[in-house]
Amino acid sequence: MHIVELLAPAKNLDCGMAAINHGADAVYIGAPRFGARSAAGNSLADIEELCRYAHRFRSKVLIALNTILSDAELNEAEKLAWQLYDAGADALIIQDMGLLEMNLPPIALHASTQTDNRTVEKVRFLQQVGFSRVVLARELSLTQIREIHAQTDVELEAFVHGALCVSYSGQCYISQAMCGRSANRGECAQYCRLPYDLEDADGKIILKNKHLLSLKDLDLSDSLFEMMEAGVSSFKIEGRLKDINYVKNVTAYYRRKLDAILEKESDYKKASSGKTLFFFEANPEKTFRRGGIDYFFHGRKSDIIQPETPKSIGEEIGRVSHVGRNFIEISSEQTIENGDGISYFTPQGELSGFRVNRAEGKNIFPANMLDLKLGTALFRNQDRAFEKMLEGKTSERKIALQIDFSETPTGFCLHLKDEDGISIRLNVDTEKLPAQKAEAAENNIIQQLSKLGNTIYSAETINLHLSSPWFIPSSQLNQWRREAVEVLDAERGEAYKRQERKMREEAVFPDSELNYRGNVTNEKAKLFYQKSAVKSLLPGFEVKAEEGVPLMFCKHCIKYEMGYCPKTGAKSDFKEPLFLKHKNESFKLFFDCKRCEMQVMKA
Repeated sequence: MHIVELLAPAKNLDCGMAAINHGADAVYIGAPRFGARSAAGNSLADIEELCRYAHRFRSKVLIALNTILSDAELNEAEKLAWQLYDAGADALIIQDMGLLEMNLPPIALHASTQTDNRTVEKVRFLQQVGFSRVVLARELSLTQIREIHAQTDVELEAFVHGALCVSYSGQCYISQAMCGRSANRGECAQYCRLPYDLEDADGKIILKNKHLLSLKDLDLSDSLFEMMEAGVSSFKIEGRLKDINYVKNVTAYYRRKLDAILEKESDYKKASSGKTLFFFEANPEKTFRRGGIDYFFHGRKSDIIQPETPKSIGEEIGRVSHVGRNFIEISSEQTIENGDGISYFTPQGELSGFRVNRAEGKNIFPANMLDLKLGTALFRNQDRAFEKMLEGKTSERKIALQIDFSETPTGFCLHLKDEDGISIRLNVDTEKLPAQKAEAAENNIIQQLSKLGNTIYSAETINLHLSSPWFIPSSQLNQWRREAVEVLDAERGEAYKRQERKMREEAVFPDSELNYRGNVTNEKAKLFYQKSAVKSLLPGFEVKAEEGVPLMFCKHCIKYEMGYCPKTGAKSDFKEPLFLKHKNESFKLFFDCKRCEMQVMKA
């Protein structure tokens, strides 16, 4: 049986609980410090509360502790790891190998995507040194994932949805180089989302003011079963900076997608307990989205960037069919509401937009009339009706119970058994009173025992094992039911077991030399690699910034995007090298065609 996990992001406690309620088998959330999203740290108290809540459904809580560390931070990180373990965390997601030389608690370790996990050799090494899971690079194809799975035994986690970094994760130094904000320390300044002019060696402007490094968002929702068959066991939604509506909507969307597969494929089973009922139709186009691509999953393709804007465009709703004095008529099947946000691209290719002041059928009245042309495509990037719906009750997650009510020589026994096989018996001594109306008495017992609305349980079956009808007051039945549920809750808490840390083996790192891309920023990390047979080792970029080295390593290639890939025989009329220019900053592009990679360095 293959276990399948839906892993959702949590900016905070509320987002984490919403993810669980909407079907997540696990959530990942930032520690108070040292997470790769410095703006998404959480208190130990909130993490402990989230763990208690998640574990009731057998969902896991994974903690992002995935920045590189200085020597001065190691002891604090070690202390924090123990505090997180005591709070109930199921695993630590880490990047800095120096932590493996520290006294860590017996908690499972996951290798962050920041450790640049692209090859069989790297993943096998991480498995050998004690990681129970490796988060794969987003750039991997289906074939590459399949090859890694075939030659390793470690759990594989892969991104299925959300924002994409244009550089390999853990291999981007442009923010650190330009403004001292390290992406490897959770402080990325997002140079990839800026507009650039593309110039050739003669200063000829090839493209002007375009977001040439800003990728569209990942969407592999139609490839989930392919990923399962390739060996992916955890399906990760990106978004630790996203709001609660995004978490609800996207988690629900993927829960339904995965459940539809699990219903047909008996070899696969979801990783947590409970069934989730949804009270809305999830649609990822209605929350933050830059468009959807499968990236390199099915091979290299063009049209993977959104050159006009790095912002959320929203879902296309129609086109301008008429422009009146103070209104716009739109050809659309969608219902437009007052307060909706509408976006569009100007003839100059710039993203613009407006708020709907009033909507009357297909006529939209903006607060301020705009110069819109007939045929202009309109997008809705804020759907007020959808957002209002998400603010209400949107899901319900319940664990199935089998309830057996039987009599004993001195009273009755209430036996609860949940879908995980955990069971309890509540024996009560009480006087037995014959019922005057047999059918009504039995129906009342069933009715009162099924009242589980305020709990995490639902009664799948209720069986009565009685020699004759007995009259039992409803208040008494309700009290027994509440007591039994409390006992079951406690039993479930006691029965929950966390995965322990794997034993570390002696292992040889795939490369005998490491330059700044090894991200070694402390003595413990240096010791780790020395034990792993690395002979030559340079400090990380954050320790010693090297001059004249690439600052970004990208599988995305601007020449390929423009149709000038040399491997296809295409020729261009510009002179290389090419440069990206933003205001007073200039970056030189180098194309490593053998590896099919593009590198960005300071000019």
